[in-house]
Amino acid sequence: MQVLNFEEIYHDYWKRIFRLCMGYVNDDDAAKDLCQETFVAVFQQLPKFRQEAAVGTWIYRIATNICLRQINIEKRMPKSELPYQLKDHSEKDQKAEQDKMTDFLYQCISELPELERIIISLELEEMKQADIAEVVGISPANVRVKIHRIKEKLTQKFKNYVN
Repeated sequence: MQVLNFEEIYHDYWKRIFRLCMGYVNDDDAAKDLCQETFVAVFQQLPKFRQEAAVGTWIYRIATNICLRQINIEKRMPKSELPYQLKDHSEKDQKAEQDKMTDFLYQCISELPELERIIISLELEEMKQADIAEVVGISPANVRVKIHRIKEKLTQKFKNYVN
């Protein structure tokens, strides 16, 4: 059994977990907080990790649970404004346009139902579909179907956004 080093895990997974959290909350600060909470949990639970699943799958599951818990808390606490924060880019260069598209993608993902948000976020992290199925508790075939449908939804939103 391989000995797991927290610093290596943090280094390898921080950006991925941050992007996953962004898919849920579409807010840089909130995503950073959720990411930090995830890695605190990983640090605390690492000695108990039995390595029955891949480390990445285990970490994504922790992050997903933390994000879902936060969403449930926010649902109980009414807000006066929408949580979406699209950055205003005054530059006309390609990077600014790319940032807008990325922000729009995160907004679209955050509007999906919870299960679809989890699935597409893990797919964007290039997680294997079998591992996604394990994380969300559905069959790999069902994951493939859902990914296809989610991509169709997102493609339609992008077509409407561009036009």
